[in-house]
Amino acid sequence: MTAASTTATTDSTHSTPAPKPAPRLAPQPRVTTKGVRLAGIGLAVGSLVWASTLALFGPQSESAFGTMMGDLGGLLFQLGLFGLLAVQERTFATGPKRFWKVAFVVERVLLALAAAWSLLHAFWPSLAILPILDLFWPLSMVGMFVIGMAILVKGRWTGALRIWPAIAESWAVVCVPALAIFGPAVGSWLPATHLLVGYVTLGILLALLPERTGAARVG
Repeated sequence: MTAASTTATTDSTHSTPAPKPAPRLAPQPRVTTKGVRLAGIGLAVGSLVWASTLALFGPQSESAFGTMMGDLGGLLFQLGLFGLLAVQERTFATGPKRFWKVAFVVERVLLALAAAWSLLHAFWPSLAILPILDLFWPLSMVGMFVIGMAILVKGRWTGALRIWPAIAESWAVVCVPALAIFGPAVGSWLPATHLLVGYVTLGILLALLPERTGAARVG
């Protein structure tokens, strides 16, 4: 082999471009449009029931029956939130990063403790542990607000469903301060109205437009 051919072979070897790494595939949704519809219906029904109990009895009823109905209505609403969280996580609405996987676990724990308060307070309102569990109601709702804002920023859900989680999940940052500042003046209508505009509407949107979440078009 001549020097020229050796040089050409060497040049050819060095000029061969390195293979490009395979593109990272986008995470695939782990819920179908049918599952999103069911979660939306559950959220809308639970939110509507709680809004009704708030409108009828207020957030702090003076009667034992009104208190129990409000607690059970809140519990039904919280069960609807578990369905919403499942849809949000399984459609990667906040992105695929590990941070959000942990965030959803934390939010479920907060929500489970808040739901435990709703159930226990409905039937055993004098339990000593209830003041501690009561703290998880606002904490769980603040967690929902953080997730709603992340969905708005990420833009993985589209159309009205990109915006509405932030509207619905602002319940805590709107209603809790308003109740603390204005008390009974807003207690009979603001929480219920916000639920209707926010979570009930969000549930209806999920039921009618599940494909906007990126869910698999099956079922």
